[in-house]
Amino acid sequence: MKNFTNFGKKNAGKAKNMAKIVTLPTGLNGGNCDLQECVSMAAAVLKEGKVIALPTDTVYGIAALAQSTDAVQKLYEIKGRHFEKPIAISVGNIQDVHKWGKTTLDEDILSQLLPGAVTLVFERQPELNTELNPYTSLVGIRIPDYEFIRQLAIHCDSPLALTSANKSATKSSLDIKEFQDLWEHLAVVFDGGTLGDTEECRKGSTVVNLATPGTYKIIRDGSALLKTSNTLHKFNLKESQS
Repeated sequence: MKNFTNFGKKNAGKAKNMAKIVTLPTGLNGGNCDLQECVSMAAAVLKEGKVIALPTDTVYGIAALAQSTDAVQKLYEIKGRHFEKPIAISVGNIQDVHKWGKTTLDEDILSQLLPGAVTLVFERQPELNTELNPYTSLVGIRIPDYEFIRQLAIHCDSPLALTSANKSATKSSLDIKEFQDLWEHLAVVFDGGTLGDTEECRKGSTVVNLATPGTYKIIRDGSALLKTSNTLHKFNLKESQS
């Protein structure tokens, strides 16, 4: 894979079409389509190898099919992210966590952590696209506590490569207007409204390395640090000091 860090500068203004904006049904807002219609629309776009933006339980993200190397490369291009920096995957249920990662936790712990604002890092399964994070044997796996993205992963029958909807080294987005500079490179932007109103809300998910059985290491504090740490302690996991 190439270094796509300068993609945004080189390609600014070249795209002729802006992303389609689709309002998701949330609360009193009926949206442009019901949930399953939105899921079907998003899945069809992803299966064409395109990239979409969507809300999660933390911040807005951009997503592509993790098993499609071309789509993953587009994700890096749009993000302006160096290809050596890994990207997490998002799945729909706990069975898929086992499918793509060599889990070190039993079902009781997993079901208390997920769905939630946490990224669990395990050794990757060989079935995962080798061009996704090729410089590490690990993979971060999410099940966001947000129905749309969970149903989308299930409908696609594939993990989603997921990263925050902002250029690298800039703040994450709580509203679709905050990443308008990316719209021209996205196929569809799914609008779930404003996800929070404080800077604290921009922390993203808590990232924890669980690759070594019986231990954990916090990689990023994120928005669910206390809940995650308390759950792991309850099941007698020890924090790694290395």
